[in-house]
Amino acid sequence: MIRFVRRIAALCVLSAALAACGGTRPAAPVSPSGPATASSGDAARPTSTFGHHAFAVPDATTASAPHSPSPGSPPAPPTLSPASGGLAPVLTHGPRNRGMIVAFTFDADMTADQGGRAAAGERFDNPGLISALRALKVPATVFMTGRWAEQYPDQARSIGRDPLFEVANHSYSHYAFTADCYGLPRLSADRLGADVERAYTAFRAAGVAHPMPYFRFPGGCHDDRALREVGRLGLTAVQWDVVGGDAFATDADAVARQVLDGVRPGSVVVLHCTRSAAPTTERVVRAVVPQLRARGYRFVRISEMIAAAGPA
Repeated sequence: MIRFVRRIAALCVLSAALAACGGTRPAAPVSPSGPATASSGDAARPTSTFGHHAFAVPDATTASAPHSPSPGSPPAPPTLSPASGGLAPVLTHGPRNRGMIVAFTFDADMTADQGGRAAAGERFDNPGLISALRALKVPATVFMTGRWAEQYPDQARSIGRDPLFEVANHSYSHYAFTADCYGLPRLSADRLGADVERAYTAFRAAGVAHPMPYFRFPGGCHDDRALREVGRLGLTAVQWDVVGGDAFATDADAVARQVLDGVRPGSVVVLHCTRSAAPTTERVVRAVVPQLRARGYRFVRISEMIAAAGPA
């Protein structure tokens, strides 16, 4: 029972986590009324980007970070302008008035202590999903844990070198950056930055030449301390406004309806690239993509979503 609860916790996210795991209830509505950060008096309280915490993308800029491209590499990708107090900026969704664009993001989750389960045959990857995205020509951003890249280096390298995709950081360990984050093990405060940097090291070791300066908190949980640590590294935190609900779902049609009901111009959709914990995702993608295209939507990566926030 404990193992089952921890597995659910590892993929369920934010206030819509229970709905996501059931795959039957739409995500909570989002209103663009302010930044997804805690006030100075609430620094220890985790925040969410749902409801009144939603944050529409501000002007794009570029930032130098420890993982920035070296001379001769492609130009640095766009990031959001830093928030006050050294906090990392947070992207929940892109501009609502810059065309019918939507970003599909996929969390490649694997915690630091799941090697034994992988050795026993549990699959934390999903090659069929990646093949479906390629066949449908859907650009996407994969938020990968360093542990996933170590377990599947060939796949990490293939995704990272495919111009259709971009690889972003989902931590090394998939341990929580705050307390009370859906039962995830918690990193100590002095390990937050090292965990993020260790993930970038794992990406490069696997052959991902240019990982992006974007970070998604495990479970989506963050507070001011976590945002400040990510901001110190020059990263943009990326959340979402549409919960796909594929985590542990068995009804692909229900997940597809949840995505279709939630998407608006500028939406960021969170799904998963973890076959054992999200077995319906490939079917969902194959069903949803043609319908969204029929509505006039164009799929973009997170870097393009941020760039779209620039001057019209």
